[in-house]
Amino acid sequence: MARKPKLSPSTHVESSKVDAKLRMFANANQPVNEIRAEFSGSVAINKKATPSFEQVRFKNPVEPSRLTKKLKKKKLNRPSKDIVTNVFVELSPSSTGKIPGEVIRKSNLVSARLAVTDVKKLADRDDVIGIENSRMLKVPRPLVTDTDVKKAPAPKFPDLRKNFKPRHDTLIGIIDVGGFDFAHPDFLDSNGNTRFRKIWDQGGTFRKAPAIFHYGAEFDGKHLNTAIRQAKKVGVPATSLEKQSQITIGSHGTHVSSIAAGNSGIFPDAEIIGVTIALKDGDIDRRKSFYDSACLIHAIEYILAEARGKDKKDDRPVSINISLGTNGHAHDGSDVASRWIDAELSLPGRCICIAAGNAGQEKPEKENDLGFVMGRIHTSGRIEATGLSRDIFWNVVGNGITDISENEFEIWYAPQDRFSMMIKPPGMNWIGPVRPNEYIENKQLRDGSFISIYNELYHFANGSNYIAVYLSPNFDPKKIIPVRSGEWQVRLIGEEIRDGRFDGWIERDDPRPLGANGNKEEWNFPSFFSESSNIDNTSISSLACARFVIAVGNCDQFNEKINISSSQGPTRDKRCKPEVIAPGTEIVAAKGFSSPDDAWITMTGTSMASPFVCGIAAWMLSLDKTLTAAQVQGIMIRTSLPLPGDDYNWKDDTGFGLINAEACLREALSFKNKKDKTDAH
Repeated sequence: MARKPKLSPSTHVESSKVDAKLRMFANANQPVNEIRAEFSGSVAINKKATPSFEQVRFKNPVEPSRLTKKLKKKKLNRPSKDIVTNVFVELSPSSTGKIPGEVIRKSNLVSARLAVTDVKKLADRDDVIGIENSRMLKVPRPLVTDTDVKKAPAPKFPDLRKNFKPRHDTLIGIIDVGGFDFAHPDFLDSNGNTRFRKIWDQGGTFRKAPAIFHYGAEFDGKHLNTAIRQAKKVGVPATSLEKQSQITIGSHGTHVSSIAAGNSGIFPDAEIIGVTIALKDGDIDRRKSFYDSACLIHAIEYILAEARGKDKKDDRPVSINISLGTNGHAHDGSDVASRWIDAELSLPGRCICIAAGNAGQEKPEKENDLGFVMGRIHTSGRIEATGLSRDIFWNVVGNGITDISENEFEIWYAPQDRFSMMIKPPGMNWIGPVRPNEYIENKQLRDGSFISIYNELYHFANGSNYIAVYLSPNFDPKKIIPVRSGEWQVRLIGEEIRDGRFDGWIERDDPRPLGANGNKEEWNFPSFFSESSNIDNTSISSLACARFVIAVGNCDQFNEKINISSSQGPTRDKRCKPEVIAPGTEIVAAKGFSSPDDAWITMTGTSMASPFVCGIAAWMLSLDKTLTAAQVQGIMIRTSLPLPGDDYNWKDDTGFGLINAEACLREALSFKNKKDKTDAH
């Protein structure tokens, strides 16, 4: 039976108001959290603090598989005020109190950046309903299929401008990574000025931070256009004169912007606002950076504030694209980030499109095809009766690679049931059972790595029960003991069954090499379910499960079928996500930060499909800015076209079908004309 660890009650957090992951952060010591900050986008070292050790070196970090006396004696519960984290706080509607580290709030939802030592004090407040840790965003990894494209693509819909003239100045917001090549020809108007209105570089320091936020660097159109003019005189790229923190050749953010709003893109009449999330692929020292769902919410609020204008009277329509995602939480739209987005989309003239994700593949297509590793993230099943059990098989890589990232697995099930969990690490004895309202925290295995299990009832966001399992390396400043490789056997036992159904998702890092260690490579590497445990649906990004966003899948338009990598629905609560699919396979668009004779690149992924729909939504709002996000969503569903052989019923991979741009605009215009006639009478 699981026992609660003997930890100091003055600092230990044990509140049902606090989600499990945040409790684990708050109850860990400073060295553990300092190293964790290099791998997690939602934990960081205070920028004013001095780390207690230098950056971790990966030349020979792995301790032999033994538990030393030093490790046995290590105290686990010494959190530090120098470790900060992003949280979402849900307050009682009547609350008027301030939240420590508050960044911004929407109604009774607050985004805050606070020391982990403040978590317990905050949880003890009567006006706090719950505290949720923000979720780390994943590096988008589209398939690059051609880097040697010689000319710009033909406009996607050459007749749109001819048949539909925008009636309102519309903004397109792009929240992405890699930086924005504002001087690329695809973004220059007839006067040679950039159509980027502003860029907020969340990880930048070159310019002052935005007025409503206190981090990052803000570039306005004047800065950018001056750089374009000066660049011609001094013979250097304009992006070297206004320096962003990310200047990635073939930048993801530049490619996505080009699809949605480039001169060759869907809606070339829009002004663009770019927000770069501080997510630096390949950069080991990330300890003082955040790249999580809280940063994404800040980006949305920044773009919406620009649409309102300084006097809050501009009220320009805005369409936002997000081609970033996360697998965490219950995939039912109940996480605070999703509810925050839905609250903002209750007003007219706004739309947000989110890539469904690239976790659709379940089996190898050919020899050495590892695409299924990214696809096996979802499991589900049913425990039929009390006393019965179900086993789930969860794989951590080995065979030449060791995984030194944390791996997280969440099970969500109905509030009327009670599950207990046991887990068997590879080559070890069973741990548990961990029964409802019990937990094991930072239990050290005999190889020196750690496991934590939390069995929680009635999550404050949705009332469901959940079990969270965390596999953690031994984060020691001088060495790292990796997560044990092999097949982990997870057993769910029905303590009391009335419904019995469950869903589970793996939240993990995307692949990132860290260096060699003897004959093994050290990696952040995704764990995955075995073929027998993986269930090939409901793999859609949790951010795309918000009710009023448009979730977009990837259509292979050349072969008239869904791309194998495109994530699938429905949501856990059985809503129809994704709504539509769009061309996302082998899309030619701007190649950021490259030379003039190497200005285009071909990429594949839902990251490319989502801005396609974002541009169409911008067109619709330019015709009728009184449309709500729900109405834009409804029009797209109504006018979408089934793929050959499909009918009009929703499918878990293709949604309601392929987006039909011209039909969307005709329907939006017809709907507006009918409203105008009704109002006239």
